[in-house]
Amino acid sequence: MHESSCCGLRPLSALCLAALTACGGSTGNATGDAASGRPAATYQAEIRRTAMGIPHIKANSWGSAGFGYGYAQAQDNLCTMADSFLTYRGERSRHFGGDARVAYDSTLGRPLNIESDFFHRHVLTADVIERMAASQPEKLRQMVEGFAAGYNRYLQEARTSETAHAACRTESWVQPIAAQDLWRRMFAANLAGGYSNFAAAIANATLPQQTPLQPAATHAPARTASIDPRLTRAPALQVGGTLGVGSNMIGFGSAATGEGTALLFGNPHWYWKGADRFYQAQLTIPGELDVSGVSFLGIPVVLIGFNADIAWSHTVSTARRFGLYQLQLAEGDRTSYLRDGRRVAMQPHTITVQNRDPSGAVVDVTRTLYQTDVGPVVNLGHLNPALAWSDTTAFAIRDINAGNFRSFRMWMRWSQAKSLDEFIGIQRQEAATPWVNTVAVGRGQPDAWYADIGAVPNVSAEQMASCATAAGKAVAAALPNVPFLDGSRSDCDWQNDPDSVQAGAVGLQRMPSQLRPDYVANMNDSYWLTNVHAPLTGFPAIFGPAGTQAQTLRTRLGHAMVLDRFAGADGYAGRLASSAAVRQMVLGSRVFSAERFKDDALGIVCAAPQIALNGSDVEVASACAALRAWDNTGSATARGSHVWDEFWRRAQALPATQLYAEAFDPARPIDTPRGLRPAAAGPLRQAFAEAVAKVRASGFAMDAPRGEVLYATRGGQKIPLYGGCGWGYFTITCSENPIDRGGYSMDGQPHGNSYLQVVGFPAGRVQAHTLLAHSLSDDPASPHQGDSTRAYGKQQWLRVPFTEEEITADADYRTITVRP
Repeated sequence: MHESSCCGLRPLSALCLAALTACGGSTGNATGDAASGRPAATYQAEIRRTAMGIPHIKANSWGSAGFGYGYAQAQDNLCTMADSFLTYRGERSRHFGGDARVAYDSTLGRPLNIESDFFHRHVLTADVIERMAASQPEKLRQMVEGFAAGYNRYLQEARTSETAHAACRTESWVQPIAAQDLWRRMFAANLAGGYSNFAAAIANATLPQQTPLQPAATHAPARTASIDPRLTRAPALQVGGTLGVGSNMIGFGSAATGEGTALLFGNPHWYWKGADRFYQAQLTIPGELDVSGVSFLGIPVVLIGFNADIAWSHTVSTARRFGLYQLQLAEGDRTSYLRDGRRVAMQPHTITVQNRDPSGAVVDVTRTLYQTDVGPVVNLGHLNPALAWSDTTAFAIRDINAGNFRSFRMWMRWSQAKSLDEFIGIQRQEAATPWVNTVAVGRGQPDAWYADIGAVPNVSAEQMASCATAAGKAVAAALPNVPFLDGSRSDCDWQNDPDSVQAGAVGLQRMPSQLRPDYVANMNDSYWLTNVHAPLTGFPAIFGPAGTQAQTLRTRLGHAMVLDRFAGADGYAGRLASSAAVRQMVLGSRVFSAERFKDDALGIVCAAPQIALNGSDVEVASACAALRAWDNTGSATARGSHVWDEFWRRAQALPATQLYAEAFDPARPIDTPRGLRPAAAGPLRQAFAEAVAKVRASGFAMDAPRGEVLYATRGGQKIPLYGGCGWGYFTITCSENPIDRGGYSMDGQPHGNSYLQVVGFPAGRVQAHTLLAHSLSDDPASPHQGDSTRAYGKQQWLRVPFTEEEITADADYRTITVRP
């Protein structure tokens, strides 16, 4: 055991204070927030670290708990956090240049710095942040202020370090923060299912150059009726898109565990780098709060985790959280639009961003962006060239979460919940989950809970039909279930139900939920197949399809794994969903596409030893031999899986009607689509030849082990990994790096399994096993930059300590008390 105390360092220098004032920050010291009129606060927190560096933060007040959490997050991830606060302030261009891209992939994507700056300045305005803060309970406000002070306290310490955070600790862009920086960061997280997917389109929605004088158009639909749908490009939605991030979660009721208690498996497939990566910790305020789990960097509350009585997880929901409006502009005035025949002026917002040019000089760049009564004007020219702002038509976007200030209050209340019933009650009261599904289990509760209860636009089927515009119809296939409505009519506004918690949101009684004694699950398809034995139907279309389209291969595999477990057909002991069995099966790396289609595919593509491709013959016999011997898993030792990945990625791009012999049948959702069409032989052979050529060009053998091709590097050493991308894997470890550029390296901008938890409540205890695939720290000098990744690679689950006795008895226990 190691104990120490950390306090009383000299105050920030005058230079640092001046820089802080310039950026609108605060020292976050023990005197509190003078601007808010709050009384002075004295912070003190004990940070007890256990195996893998996990901090267990204990304090006697909410402010002190936040102080310890801010200190710990900064101690492990200072550079990433400092970089992100520039993002939310809209100051990236000043330090890194406007033509560079945002450093890390995230729910924002990676827009240009100049686009990110204008977007955040336009959306995260002072009045919005004030409303955000004012809507929170006093204890959460104290936690936020304490977090800022704790971050700043560690920043003082880091300045004098000789080793920690060498990449950034002396850089001018690493600045102290204020509570407002955290409110910006928190509110930005709310927008991941809406505005953030259109950051560049919002930032670039400036008034276009005046076109030559023409006879005035009488109404917008005349212009948009000739839109060519063939020119439409689907937006790259980071959250809510077909190729964006996702997650798996399963709640097993006591009927499945046989232990008189439910069990939760949760596993967000998330970013391994950047501000949106998960950070694991435990927060304890004796008598008030004791919760363990993860949050994004810069977030002071646990978003996924457990306490002594409940455990919960999230997956990205299919419910749309935004809508688009087509605005008919007033004649002769491109910044006013008609609303029920009445002229309405847009609200201009002139923003100046400082930009460092290639010579190093900092120059001002000014844009005027616009707000409407539904939301910001957006330039949809990237969807279809005809949808740019014109003399007659503009477009606006509305994000339901722009008016949702309840989400973090909800997570704070969940952290304190004493039962599953209380947890469910809080979810119904707040209806605040911004873009995720929820699964939860509780002590002594036999059922597992699923819900997609949150902030969702309330648009009727009648409105979707009568308010649709030509523009909306032209991009409908690219934006399924997104309301694209006529903004000139008030009867096309989002509606209210008697039990709507928020204006324009679907009411509680019309949002899907399910309690089951066997299981509930979600793998990013809609609510429909939460339980394969009891599909849910009858909910608004905006929540996603209900039995009208095939489930993803990952969803089908997830349910198949559950059913195999219940049947005792998965090779693990017994038939019950014990913690041990679940931990094995969720990392088993089965590849559903291979299980269902490999035999058919090899019969087609291996009929001859060579396939003609681009005028040459590609030898495929060795690839066929590797795939025949392959065990259909993505385990680290599996040989040949990469050949299948390269093939199936191309094969599944074929239209389903061309590829599959048997179409989707809602009565058999796990088994269909099924088989490969013989008529698809030509395209499948071409796909296979391309895949084999790609693998051969990479230098990897056709029968190379998975862990040689898929890996992460920590401390200069490669860590063999397992799983894969969206080609039929349940275990997701997804590299964006092409195989012929060094293999599937997880060292760039990857996503995949992040924080995995299996939690149950046997005999009055909390039994939680976790893995943090990307590790706790971003600092190469930290021992915790790769220790969890190595454990993940070896599938060594951590029995995470929760009680005081477990924490202090941990072999790696060490403690430090931090004060301002």
